Amino acid sequence: MLPTPSLSPSLWLSFSISFHLCMDWMSTFRYAEDPARMFEKALLCFNNKLIYSGCDEEYRLNESGNINVPPQITGQFCNGPCLAETQLLLNCINNIFSGFLFDNKASVRAISDTIRAGCSFSNFNVAQYTSPAPRITISMSFYSWIVFGFCLLLI
Repeated sequence: MLPTPSLSPSLWLSFSISFHLCMDWMSTFRYAEDPARMFEKALLCFNNKLIYSGCDEEYRLNESGNINVPPQITGQFCNGPCLAETQLLLNCINNIFSGFLFDNKASVRAISDTIRAGCSFSNFNVAQYTSPAPRITISMSFYSWIVFGFCLLLI
């Protein structure tokens, strides 16, 4: 005959469910990719020959986050391959690493807003669409430890 636990069945069930939920939730952080590695992958989008093929090099968005489109070239940029290829580049970057920041601290969204405004008003000044406030990030491992501690309290 097996020894019976001294805890009631409902307490064991509660413990078991809490333990499994915590372990499932914690396992999601185990497979999160390193942000530095994701950044490196996103940089590969700039060299993808399938993305930039028809836009002149001088008008392409680069890692610095600048779009060098003079006002007299706006129509050519916005109505030619440059606009579509730049949007493909931004989608590529965003799909790999949504938190990507260019060298000028512009986000993918800020660059998209700049392009939209640039095609409307011939002004491709990215600085107008970037926030001057520094971005504070907390790594997922920090949250993992908090959740792990909470799970230990449940147990």
